[in-house]
Amino acid sequence: MSKATGAVGSFVCCGVRIDELGPEDAVEALLRSHYGRTRRTHLCNAFTLSLALRDAEFMSLLNHSDINFADGHYVAMVGRWRGGKVMRERTYGPSLMHNSMDRGRSKELRHFLYGSTPETIALLTEALTERLPGVRIVGAESPPFRPLTEQEELDLLARVAKAKPDIFWVGLGTPLQDRFVEQYGERLNCTVVPVGAAFDFHAGTKATAPAFVQRVGMEWLFRFMNEPIRLWRRYLFGIPVFLAGVAADRRGAEPVASQLPAIPPQSVVPISDDRHTDGKSATTAA
Repeated sequence: MSKATGAVGSFVCCGVRIDELGPEDAVEALLRSHYGRTRRTHLCNAFTLSLALRDAEFMSLLNHSDINFADGHYVAMVGRWRGGKVMRERTYGPSLMHNSMDRGRSKELRHFLYGSTPETIALLTEALTERLPGVRIVGAESPPFRPLTEQEELDLLARVAKAKPDIFWVGLGTPLQDRFVEQYGERLNCTVVPVGAAFDFHAGTKATAPAFVQRVGMEWLFRFMNEPIRLWRRYLFGIPVFLAGVAADRRGAEPVASQLPAIPPQSVVPISDDRHTDGKSATTAA
């Protein structure tokens, strides 16, 4: 984002538009959320973009979203290489979720949690309400691990319309959560943010990489060492595809125009998939 004009720029990474928002600006963008205003967002890392390179429909989905955050360390690095002045660090999903909920308390932002397992969603709700007294979690659900039936879709939309969340957080893992945003974003009538493993990290069901590991861009190795059987394909194939995509980006390519309005720079205090279900769903509301 240009400090001189407040305009939000963007750059191309692996053929996908990434909006030039640092962590602080990303939180500010979410603090402007309110029920009745639809915004479809995605957090893009190397794996997300490697999938887009292999799936034209998925790439189109990302390019026609309202906000694409640079979630990956290497995605933000590409942004710096391509002239992004504010891309000093990535917009890390768990921090974005925590800081938006934290600062959103003064604005009485309403949050809906959707994803993971019944056990994790219960732990997540408990952890967030304990760490952030006064946070307004108006719904928390673990969906079945399959496509929703037509009636289940209608029931979900009815529950969300009744709860009126400002931000709808999705933790289904990439690419399921991104397709969910595309399929339901307009009908949920709020800001929809897919944050994947953030649900597990905040619930305490998975370990978070140490801060220094994240700073040097080696979180992927930490996660791989903790879950090698589940993640080996992601990193063995995803990283080379991402690197090839970065190299293949046409120099000077114009990204799809950002749909973001100008956002005044403000500060935020930083904090120092992906699921397995049993086919059951659990719901809590505050």
